[in-house]
Amino acid sequence: MPKRVDHEERRGVIADAVRRIAADRGLEAVSVSEVAGEAGISKGLVQHYFPSKDAMLRHATTTLRPQVEDRVAGRNLRDTVVALLPLDVEGRMAALVANAFLVRALKDEVIAERFRAGHALLRASIAAKIADEHPDNDDPAGEAELLLALVGGLGDAVLLGHRTGADAVVLLDRHLSRL
Repeated sequence: MPKRVDHEERRGVIADAVRRIAADRGLEAVSVSEVAGEAGISKGLVQHYFPSKDAMLRHATTTLRPQVEDRVAGRNLRDTVVALLPLDVEGRMAALVANAFLVRALKDEVIAERFRAGHALLRASIAAKIADEHPDNDDPAGEAELLLALVGGLGDAVLLGHRTGADAVVLLDRHLSRL
């Protein structure tokens, strides 16, 4: 009897390999050969699922949002925004991958649209938490934008070593106390 292949699982294995390479060496290092080696599969199998590097990268971006959603699910406002900082191995990898794809999004409208949609969902989620936890706040959407900008800047500062993770959390807490 022929072996049943889970095609989505195979695409997921390839996307995981793309993300690991992107986090470690950037998108410039992503190639069919590198992805095949990282995933432990043949180059032909990678090409079977993704006929081009663009197709492979675009698919990998579809896997980013569920990872963010998993990191922030069921958390209060503070814990949500702290979870978006690169404070642990998983958070650091997510931030490095997002930054790598952000640069690609500047030239690829498909990836750019995924980033815009993901940002809008995250902003709406944070705005809802602000409205819920701070009912007197008259601009939860604006505050959500400020928080996301702060988290993005602090995340980059942590990645670059300008700030420690603890310093970033202190600054974030200072801002949250103003809500």
